[in-house]
Amino acid sequence: MSAASETGPVGAAARPRANLVFKDAAQLVRCAGEMYDADVVAGGWLAVAGETVLAAGTRAEVEAACDCSAAEVVDCARKVVAPGYVDSHTHLVFAGSRVDEYAAKMTEADLEKVRERLAARGLGIGPMETVTRTRELTVAQLYAESAARLAGMLAAGTTTVESKSGYGLATHTELDMLRVNRMLDEGSPVDVVSTFLGAHGFAPEVSRERYIDIVCEEMTPLVAGEGLATFCDVWTDTGYYDKEESRRVLEAGRAHGLEPKIHADAYSCIGGTELAAELRMVSADHLNFTPPEVMRKMAAAGVVGVIMPALDFAVHHPRPFDARALIDAGMTLALATDLCPGCWTESQQFVMALACRLYAMSPAEAIWAATAGGAAALALDDRGALAPGKLADVQVWDVPQYEHAIYRLGGNVVERVYKRGRPVAEHGRALPM
Repeated sequence: MSAASETGPVGAAARPRANLVFKDAAQLVRCAGEMYDADVVAGGWLAVAGETVLAAGTRAEVEAACDCSAAEVVDCARKVVAPGYVDSHTHLVFAGSRVDEYAAKMTEADLEKVRERLAARGLGIGPMETVTRTRELTVAQLYAESAARLAGMLAAGTTTVESKSGYGLATHTELDMLRVNRMLDEGSPVDVVSTFLGAHGFAPEVSRERYIDIVCEEMTPLVAGEGLATFCDVWTDTGYYDKEESRRVLEAGRAHGLEPKIHADAYSCIGGTELAAELRMVSADHLNFTPPEVMRKMAAAGVVGVIMPALDFAVHHPRPFDARALIDAGMTLALATDLCPGCWTESQQFVMALACRLYAMSPAEAIWAATAGGAAALALDDRGALAPGKLADVQVWDVPQYEHAIYRLGGNVVERVYKRGRPVAEHGRALPM
């Protein structure tokens, strides 16, 4: 039966016209209700006009809200329709890999022995190894490597991704990384949200104090002047930036129109999350050592907590974050991949599976945090849910219920991906633009 005959002409002229309809989904996962609610409609329909959602609900609700008579119809029987993932914390742009380091750490816990073993082969370890390699590449080379990762993320259902700089630690390389973000945003269907993270570490060729001056007084004005980032970020932890250094970096960013985010409490609690609550930051990320009283402060201040199970898994973190405590404290949580050389995953499905199995999150909490929660962590209210007026960023999963996403370990349930109402990936491959 065609969409036209199913809908019928009565009252059609008074209703907005859909050009695309997803019909008869075994489950329509809207993530549009209460926090952590998957908001599932059995037998759901979704109507799209151009780039945005017109209606999402039962067939009767959708047909009452809009005219589907001329729409292209996608039959979603025995399938799940869900919002595109919003991955709110990645280090997408970097050079090479640290696979040898990662492999060596599987059987050797002593970092000095790992360092010695790899040094004998002319290899370094840790973030500074990635800084060295990233500084050596041209913008075109960085783009090519990063675009391949982004295509993998798209095929796995991610339609919006945050991408940080931070492996340059020099003005020209930090700016180049952010320019690559812009190129990725323009050259891919995925929306790439750019974050300036010059304060990811310290440049080895200058003093700590001089480098902080460069971040605040040289890099930040240039980043803002060229419109290269939406957010600024800093790694606040023992051995990295202390609370007052972090304050200086983030207040310099805010003075230039870059809203603050923070890497905090990953390996110690030195005041980063307190600062997040004080400055009412957009998000605080990692949160392994965050005490309950500070969780409550961040919840009251509207700070979104970004948690990354795959990072804890990849580094065998000695103190995994406490997802249940964060939720019980009233925090809005986002799940993110933390894609980087030390945690190479392009799959939010893998992240959700870890969140549920290792961190006692429910499947509903996980899918909400990977979509609506991710949008909140980027201060984006136009995506992350399937509801009227939201962007038509849509996944179709070849499974009959959404819990399969956390059940099918290591797989990819995504059959098709639509970005702003346009098909962009199918059967594990990004489509040509």
